[in-house]
Amino acid sequence: MTYIITGAGLTIHDVVKVARHNEKVELAPEALERIKKCRAMLEKKIDAHEIMYGVNTGIGEFSEVVLNDDQVKDFQKYLIYNHAAGIGEAMNLEYVRGAMLGRINVHAHGNSGIRPEITLTLVEMLNKGVTPFVCQKGSVGASGDLAPMSQIALLMMGEGKAFYQGELLEGKEALNRAGIEIPGLQARDGLGTINGSNVLTAMSAIFLHDAYNWLKQAEIAAAMSLEALKANMGPYTAKLHEVRGFKGAVRSANAINKLVSGGDLKEGKVKHKVQDAYSMRSTPQVIGTAIDALDYACSQVEIELNGVGDNPIFFPDENIQLSGANFQGSPVSLPMDMAGAAITMVSVMSERRMNRLNNPALSVGLPPFLTKGAGMFSGLMLSQYTADMMIVEQRILSAPASVQSIPAAADQEDFVSMGMNTAIKNFQILDNAYGILGIEMMAAAQALDFRDYSFGAGVTKAHEVVRRHVDFLEIDRPLYNDHNTMKDLVQSCEVLHEVEKVVGEL
Repeated sequence: MTYIITGAGLTIHDVVKVARHNEKVELAPEALERIKKCRAMLEKKIDAHEIMYGVNTGIGEFSEVVLNDDQVKDFQKYLIYNHAAGIGEAMNLEYVRGAMLGRINVHAHGNSGIRPEITLTLVEMLNKGVTPFVCQKGSVGASGDLAPMSQIALLMMGEGKAFYQGELLEGKEALNRAGIEIPGLQARDGLGTINGSNVLTAMSAIFLHDAYNWLKQAEIAAAMSLEALKANMGPYTAKLHEVRGFKGAVRSANAINKLVSGGDLKEGKVKHKVQDAYSMRSTPQVIGTAIDALDYACSQVEIELNGVGDNPIFFPDENIQLSGANFQGSPVSLPMDMAGAAITMVSVMSERRMNRLNNPALSVGLPPFLTKGAGMFSGLMLSQYTADMMIVEQRILSAPASVQSIPAAADQEDFVSMGMNTAIKNFQILDNAYGILGIEMMAAAQALDFRDYSFGAGVTKAHEVVRRHVDFLEIDRPLYNDHNTMKDLVQSCEVLHEVEKVVGEL
């Protein structure tokens, strides 16, 4: 399929299809006409020597410096040179591709003033697999993601570096091999390529897509643990959550009920306590809260994906240009700080259930540390250590970046969003979350093997998938292989996909 870029309707899932799965893109004809119309207006203003920020003036603290005609021609080149100031290893290529898609969608509105050749070159780069080398760090998330976006803009001049067919090449060579003409940069083209929070927004979109899948697997792991711990399933009755009114909690309770449906515990054939500990009976409220947080973050990210994040912004129908701060990343960074903290919160609860599986005082008859040979063997004792370490790291990373502004550019840019820090640390949080949840699933599968009653269809399938990858712990063995295998299993979503074949979409 081909995704038609119109400036509207771009979702986080569309970003993943293009950025990760290389779906082709096409600029809608009407979007191309809007871009041409806006450029024509800009060129008239240039010819009339109308003062326009970043076109015939300097930028930032130098915005009051007016450029002469000769300087206007070269300014965009030196702007990109100066701003291509990142540091670190290559950013994940799907983040760069997502940012390119987001920038094209901004241009499609016809408010950016760039030449259509710039936008169409970005389209060709996506379709032909030319992905600029972009350093991981350097953006403060205001005035756009200037440093990383400038490394993309270098390709417009045939400079910088890019990945093509698995090789890192000089930018000109990559474009030549792919058969892409170098458009060059004229007035406005450089700033119009870089002046938006497109990298942190693309990263946030990809994170949210993956985090939603992780939360579904958190429900699967919870259901496995609940069955193993002989939980009272009364707290999972949908009516209980409907009367309170939080949509995420209702959804989560229904999902977990699907997973245990048909099992002896759900059917009332297994004796249980009147009331369980919070980590067992408040799972829908906690996971539901995370779902609601992600839903809000997703709504903000998708507004940004489909809005005009640029400066200045041109309005051809009114023949005006307005300079403002639509590049400011705060509308994304604040909700995404919350999204990262939500994953940490659910991870903490996952570890608490894993603790109950291990602890003979809390496990309702399971052997200590889920081993047959307690004393001689230590079972999954150290698995909890590993989960605890990762949770502490998540907690450190959950401090919000959106309140960490440090002024820049001689205090002209005296409040910035630090949204790139949010985007980077959220993936670190999620990386730990894969490991933590994998350890709970492994422990729950071990615990289920000690029980002699029937489980729900979803839980049974999840247990089966885990056992394809990790064997029952009969006697102690080095567990790092199992931990890494389980982490990879959760990240792959294999458990989720197999379970949903049995119980339907969670």
